[in-house]
Amino acid sequence: MQKVWFVTGSSRGLGRNFVEAALSRGDKVAATARSTASLKELVDTYGDAVLLLEMDVTDRAAVFESVKRAKEHFGRLDVIVNNAGYAQIGAVEELTEQELRDQLETNLFGAVWVVQAALPYLREQRSGHIIQLSSAAGVIAMPLGGAYHASKWALEGLNEALAGEVAEFGVKVTIIEPGGFATRDGNNPDPLANGHMAKTDPAYDGLRRRLGAIAGKMPAGDPSAAAQALLKLVDSANPPVRMLFGKGFYPLIQQAYADRLKTWADWQDLSIEAHGELEAR
Repeated sequence: MQKVWFVTGSSRGLGRNFVEAALSRGDKVAATARSTASLKELVDTYGDAVLLLEMDVTDRAAVFESVKRAKEHFGRLDVIVNNAGYAQIGAVEELTEQELRDQLETNLFGAVWVVQAALPYLREQRSGHIIQLSSAAGVIAMPLGGAYHASKWALEGLNEALAGEVAEFGVKVTIIEPGGFATRDGNNPDPLANGHMAKTDPAYDGLRRRLGAIAGKMPAGDPSAAAQALLKLVDSANPPVRMLFGKGFYPLIQQAYADRLKTWADWQDLSIEAHGELEAR
C-alpha cells in the first residue's frame, strides 16, 4: 500500500536518502528542512508526490503548521521520520549554557514537537509509524560527546515510553540507532571534525588528540542501503522498538551492557544495604 511520509532534516545525509527511497517506490513525501533549495529537483522528478516544507524543528508553531499542511495536502500521514539533528562536540566543562540548550532544542524538543503535532492524526487513523533517528551514541557514550549523548539518551527513553502509550491506537514506534554513515562527501563521518565544536580548553587537548587518532576508524555505512532497510522496516507488520543500523557498533554495545550488568552485580551488597529496613507501622 502506498504510504505518506513526513521527514525532517531532508536536505542531505540519511534524511535525503530516506526521501528519495520512498519517492522512488511510489510513496508520497512531505520533505522538511530549514532550506529546501537543494530539494527542488525532486519536484521536477516526482511532481505532486513530494511536498517541500521549509521548517525549523525548534519552532513549535511552525512544526504544527507544517504537519497540518502535509496532512491536508495528502489526506493522511503514515510514516513520521524524526531525522533532524546535529552533534555538539566538547568536554562537559567546555560547553556553554547556550550550546547545551541549542543541542537539546534541536535534537530532543524538535522531535517532541513533531510527535505532538502528528499524533492526533495518527490516533484518529488508528495507524501510523513513528521513526526516531537516535544513534549508537544513544546507548553508549564517549568523552567529548556529552551534549550529543544527553540528547540521544533522552530520546531513547522518551520514545520507549511513547511506544507503550500509543500501541493501543495502532501506532508503532521504532528508534533507529545508526553507526557511522558516509553522509559527508562520501567519507566516514568523524564527529570530532564535523560536529559543532565548543571553545576548547587546553586541559583536554591530550584527550582530543587520542580520540582524534581513532575517530573515523569504524566502517562507513552506505546511506542508500540504510534507506532501503528503512523501507523494509516500515513495511514490517511487527517492527522492533529499537534497531541498530550498520555494523561495527554491535560488539561495543554488547560489551557496554555486559560491563553495566557486572558492575551492578559486583555492588549488589551495597545496593541492598542502601535500601535499608524500615520498621512496619
